[in-house]
Amino acid sequence: MNFERITESSGQYRHLEKMSVHEILTNINHEDKEVPIAVEKAIPQIEKLVAVISDKMLTGGRLFYMGAGTSGRLGILDASEIPPTYGMPYGLIIGIIAGGEMAIQKPVENAEDDKEQGWIDLKEYAITEKDVVIGIAASGTTPYVISALEESRKNKVITGCITCNPGSPLSKHADYPIEVVVGPEFVTGSTRMKSGTAQKLVLNMISTTVMIQIGRVEDNKMVNMQLTNIKLIDRGTKMLMEKTGMKDYEKAKELLVRHGSVRKAADFINQ
Repeated sequence: MNFERITESSGQYRHLEKMSVHEILTNINHEDKEVPIAVEKAIPQIEKLVAVISDKMLTGGRLFYMGAGTSGRLGILDASEIPPTYGMPYGLIIGIIAGGEMAIQKPVENAEDDKEQGWIDLKEYAITEKDVVIGIAASGTTPYVISALEESRKNKVITGCITCNPGSPLSKHADYPIEVVVGPEFVTGSTRMKSGTAQKLVLNMISTTVMIQIGRVEDNKMVNMQLTNIKLIDRGTKMLMEKTGMKDYEKAKELLVRHGSVRKAADFINQ
């Protein structure tokens, strides 16, 4: 089977510069509507990877996201939101981007083509067989990511990937490949658009489901969220009142702040 870079193919819309603003926005929106349908088709693949990650994290493992450019930034974004949302310690879900921290905001020349650096970056975290590595690359051809997965497998580390081209080189090095085929982009090759949206949706699904599976959510509430601002303290206070039947807002707030999370405050009240 010949590998086709669908993400680089020319889309159905031409001469974009001649469209009105309304036409551009409407056509982008039309293309974006295809993304969740493509993600839905990949749910069986996502489910298998989530099950493995949950098992590994329950036994002390970590989850690594690896990517370059937009894909790397999306992995870092997802990883950075887990500690405040679910009260998880930093360092259990880790985002790594080709080119290092500088690449989060600015492109780093040739970083994604480096076939050695991906594994070097992983080794800095003393990666072990307890961990899982997910390579993220819309094209499925990024050397930095592919080589990191290849070396991970050699070292008996479970691998997954998120890509938007079927049968890509990246998928061949993933134990649990996720292929979300969204088709050509509105602007040819601009994979920060549909492909990036698909990757973000899948990352949301993976991390949220894992957090639920390992007990970081009760009912539909973020009972372990960090109380980092007024909005979250207010949300947590109301959650605590609902969970325990407390009527006094200020008393509930005081207990919440003292104990640091809805779960811990509720456990104290229910002793």
